[in-house]
Amino acid sequence: MKQSSTTKPFATAGVIVVAAYVAAQMLADITSLKIALVAGFSIDAGTFIYPITFTLRDLVHKLLGRRAAQTLIVAAAVINLAMAGLFAFAAWLPPDLAVGEQREFAVVLTPVWRIVLASIAAEVIAELTDTEVYHLWVTRITRRFQWARVLVSNAISVPLDSLVFCWGAFGGALPGAVVWSIFFANVIVKGAVTLVSLPGIYLVPERGRQEE
Repeated sequence: MKQSSTTKPFATAGVIVVAAYVAAQMLADITSLKIALVAGFSIDAGTFIYPITFTLRDLVHKLLGRRAAQTLIVAAAVINLAMAGLFAFAAWLPPDLAVGEQREFAVVLTPVWRIVLASIAAEVIAELTDTEVYHLWVTRITRRFQWARVLVSNAISVPLDSLVFCWGAFGGALPGAVVWSIFFANVIVKGAVTLVSLPGIYLVPERGRQEE
């Protein structure tokens, strides 16, 4: 059965934003293993791409609805956990010494499980919260001013995500001042990326009121 001309743009856009969301989540989890010093703040490198996932989540919600967004969040968490497990397995496998020791793989990609689990927990908690705030905004307040729905939902989910991740990953392992430095740097960078990516909400069409 052929897709109607009105359905096809939604299907195409849906595939693109879902793929972009999962890719951004995976890249953020991989690069979060690097703690950099930027402008005097300690910050995990994943912070520079992860905030895009909040806007991408909003696009999924706009295109496909609340349940699809919730399903995607959980699916991405499972994919990231499987990715970390695969990296751990690959690092554990004995190397072919004819090629060399290949220590670089283990050094770079062996997961630090506390960071991985804290990252995934933060993603699930914050993104599901973002979903509920977004849903309440469009169902109880207004569907106008699309930039406002993104700004309000991200303003709540970004600090929540940073709090769960920073203290879950580094609390007790690093001095409190360093953990708070990572937290504030996360919030600042994620807030800036949110503002830059905010116009992206207008890139996809909206079906109107969906039965959710």
